[in-house]
Amino acid sequence: MTEARRQELARLVDSRGFIRVTDAADELGVSDVTIRGDLSELERRGLLTRVHGGAMPVTELRESSLEVGLDRDAAAKAAIGREAAAMVASGSSIYVDAGSTAMALALALVDRRDLHDVVVVTSGLTIALALEPAVPRFDVIVTGGTLRPLQHSLVNPFAAPMLDALRLDLAFVGCNGIHPLEGVTNLNLPDAEIKTRVIGRSKRTVVIADATKLGRADLALIAPLAAVDTLVTAGDSPHAGEHAAELAATGLSIVRADRLER
Repeated sequence: MTEARRQELARLVDSRGFIRVTDAADELGVSDVTIRGDLSELERRGLLTRVHGGAMPVTELRESSLEVGLDRDAAAKAAIGREAAAMVASGSSIYVDAGSTAMALALALVDRRDLHDVVVVTSGLTIALALEPAVPRFDVIVTGGTLRPLQHSLVNPFAAPMLDALRLDLAFVGCNGIHPLEGVTNLNLPDAEIKTRVIGRSKRTVVIADATKLGRADLALIAPLAAVDTLVTAGDSPHAGEHAAELAATGLSIVRADRLER
């Protein structure tokens, strides 16, 4: 029984990306103390990594670079970028997140020759450079802060005061996971903090995430689902349809960018 429980616990961690001790105890019908012991044993075997309050797969703690992300699920991200760009109107102020899916959005925005007088705020240095061909149709504003090398993103200090001075029409926010109960989450805390701040300064928030992110929960909470308006997604992954249905059941508006008739 103990080994069967541990195997199921390892499966839950792998499928969700992060699980809390209390949630695992409730689902498996044992005490928090038992789950902590199971997690310690599974970590000893190299099957997961303990973090504060729970556990994550070992691979999830190795954040990939933006360049690696650009090659992963590229077609799905391009479809997401095109659909998200179609939501932007001339004269609006928007936020474009850092990351590979945000890069697809930036390129799609540049391709929209009809757009003008758009203010784009971004925390991504490479995103700003990708948007440069649209200047002067776009005003591109880069947040200040400390550089995170892998995603080439800017985080606190200094990013928050600048964002607090803004009132944005629309924010496009990426994530590592979107879950019907856990909400929108991210792998690292510094980027999650900026995303949370942006959502609080925007009239409307659109999460841009490929199908591999659906049903996953990671370490850092960005926002509950109630704080976002729309999910634009594309691509395939195991149980993606099931996860999308669970998210839709919460009232979240979901757009499948790769299944739209043009």
